[in-house]
Amino acid sequence: MLQIRCKNNNTTKSFPEGTSLLDVYKEFADELNMKYPVVSAKVNNASQGLKFRLFQNRDVEFLDACMGSGRRVYVRSLCFVLYKATSDIFPGSKLFIEHPLSLGYYCNFRKRTAEPLTPEDVDRIRERMHEIVDTDMPFKRHEATTEEAIRVFAERGFADKVKLLETSGQIYSDYYTLGDTADYYYGPLVPSAGYLKIWDVEYYNGGILLRVPYRHNPLILAPKIEMPRTFGMFAEKVRWDVIMRLSNAGDVNKAILRGQASELIQVSEALQEKKIVQIAEEIDRRFRQEENPIRLVLITGPSSSGKTTFCKRLSIQLLACGLRPMSFSTDDYFVNREDTPKLPNGQYDFDNIKAVDSELLEDHLMRLMAGERVEVPEFNFVTGKREYNGKRLKLKNDTVLIIEGIHALNPILTDKIPESAKFKVYISALTSISLDDHNWVPTQDNRLLRRIIRDYNKGAFSARETISQWKDVCEAEEKWILPFQETADVMFNSALNIEFAVLRTHAEVILSSVPKNCPEYSEAHRLLKFIHYFIPVDDKEIPPTSIMREFLGGSSFKYKR
Repeated sequence: MLQIRCKNNNTTKSFPEGTSLLDVYKEFADELNMKYPVVSAKVNNASQGLKFRLFQNRDVEFLDACMGSGRRVYVRSLCFVLYKATSDIFPGSKLFIEHPLSLGYYCNFRKRTAEPLTPEDVDRIRERMHEIVDTDMPFKRHEATTEEAIRVFAERGFADKVKLLETSGQIYSDYYTLGDTADYYYGPLVPSAGYLKIWDVEYYNGGILLRVPYRHNPLILAPKIEMPRTFGMFAEKVRWDVIMRLSNAGDVNKAILRGQASELIQVSEALQEKKIVQIAEEIDRRFRQEENPIRLVLITGPSSSGKTTFCKRLSIQLLACGLRPMSFSTDDYFVNREDTPKLPNGQYDFDNIKAVDSELLEDHLMRLMAGERVEVPEFNFVTGKREYNGKRLKLKNDTVLIIEGIHALNPILTDKIPESAKFKVYISALTSISLDDHNWVPTQDNRLLRRIIRDYNKGAFSARETISQWKDVCEAEEKWILPFQETADVMFNSALNIEFAVLRTHAEVILSSVPKNCPEYSEAHRLLKFIHYFIPVDDKEIPPTSIMREFLGGSSFKYKR
């Protein structure tokens, strides 16, 4: 008999060898009283599907669709149902699950006949999805040699999956079937389609918007939020992918094997520089216009998006336009440490807008824009005090003021300054590469890997500590940054197509240091599995001005702290 400890209630029970997680859950269910339906579990801190069978003593934690791993299992399974419905209704069609959007997922869809998708088509797809869910069609996992899995997908015309598996270096690969439809996913699924109660699909911008449960309550559908500017930035990303002839990990790996890594880095950096030049030229044009000229550039973005390096590169291009950029960070306007608001657990809430002296910042901005000389503070992060060290600023006729920080687009900071005087930039690392047509890479994973590497290199935090903080970081972004991204005049994508191949060379050793007996191991294990899909590339050809150097080290720019 096996001894299985349920971490949800810290109770141990005995089970026969080969018992499934689903049977274990049924035994514990009445005692757990979980708020939401269980969709997956962690076994010794590694994510597993409920059909997973146990043959040794294990710790088990059951998860619902609110929790990170559980939510990914739910959405991943729902994507398979969508794919099966589209292939059943439109044989020979292509579905591309491209990126998160409007609290759902945007999917491009191409019929074999090349006819455009219509709202009526989406209604038929929705009806077929309901049939699959209502019949509780089971998901079946198949473990096969990678050669066999490649044959299965080659026969079905899945060039994206074939390239991924051919370059994965794996001896065995799992794939799944739903009825007679086969697909590949890099994580577990729910046992059957009947688990997927909350979802919807709708026609959206020529494609399909897959709507999913609300993150904070999986019993209701997430509200739809219109995000036209974000959609435009993703569309630009797709155009860049076409230029680079890269859409997924298999494309990147094949190019690397052909010796094209250097070229990919150079073209990716050139495309980013081209975009920065365009932004600088637009700022210059609006700065010099006679009516309502801009005087203030506001730059924000979530953690590890590359705001600081972007700000420095933009400043260089503004100089090339004949402007004098003057920049400082909202961080220098932090209130003194003892006045910083706190989280419910008693820790300081540095991401709260009240952690910034917004009144003083706005007063200084208005005085500077009025032509006054202003002594600005510098925050001492060692003492936790705001200091005045004689730093005095005064704008000249050709000076444009640049403010960078997580709250830069929050109207509280600049509500007394006319909108016509502001130019707003939102920057994020919108992952440029998918694993294959049905396995997108979460945008947060790109930033988390960057942050893990930077924190480790600086000796600030271990990988385990960075991962443990990430949930709070994301919740703060959802509250203080993301609501204002659609107010930006322009958006900038800081991710590179070859980025994960370069990050792997740094992240692999760091992630491997996370102990298996801690909760953070689950995320470290998932990230390790994910980056192993990319053939590693040395960072020696990443230029010293690259945004990636902010995280890898070796930047030619100087950073505070």
